[in-house]
Amino acid sequence: MGETYEYEADSTRMVGYRARPDAPNGAGLVLAPAFAGLRDFEMAQADRFAGLGYDVLAADYYGDGWRTDDRNDAAARMAELQNDRPRLLRRMKGALAQMETAKIGAFGFCFGGKAVIDLARAGDTDGVVSLHGIYDQPPLETRAMPPVLLCHGWQDPLADPEAFAAMAAELEAHCPDWHALALGGTGHAFTNPAQAGSVPGMGYVEASARRSWRAVEAFFADILLA
Repeated sequence: MGETYEYEADSTRMVGYRARPDAPNGAGLVLAPAFAGLRDFEMAQADRFAGLGYDVLAADYYGDGWRTDDRNDAAARMAELQNDRPRLLRRMKGALAQMETAKIGAFGFCFGGKAVIDLARAGDTDGVVSLHGIYDQPPLETRAMPPVLLCHGWQDPLADPEAFAAMAAELEAHCPDWHALALGGTGHAFTNPAQAGSVPGMGYVEASARRSWRAVEAFFADILLA
């Protein structure tokens, strides 16, 4: 359904994936991939939401469409942006600037979950969903935040209960409309079938994925289409 989509952000050539709907519902979504870059899983989710009527841009935050299957390479590239959160935010804002709809939401996975929460911290979208995201705050001011949904595995080693509590406290202070789906018996990367049993503390959980997708669809319908 979608196709390669080139654009510029932060004075850098980006290569994302654009999935446009056959029957537009008038809203757009920016998708932020996990730390390995834009791969089949994220492109499939872009197609999925385009099928629901959204104009979807699966963003590139590394530049030149960089992606990898090597976890060490991915960790190294992620560390570059982790150490420069303003640059990550600029690149996510560049993706938002490509959207032409009146209302725009954003959702992201893992490191991409962090990226879209940073968009919410900047007050730049109409609604944000983080799926097994990372919650540490950037060295930037948090503004009034739009509606936020956290889909969170309670056993996630990258976002432990203390980190979740800190995120909840930040939301309480800055976001008048937030909620969370906390999933027991669930670790990191639980929405991605390719992650089944790959690393201890991480991996696909079918029931948690199904419940999360139901919540994500309802959230965006309520925030962007109502």
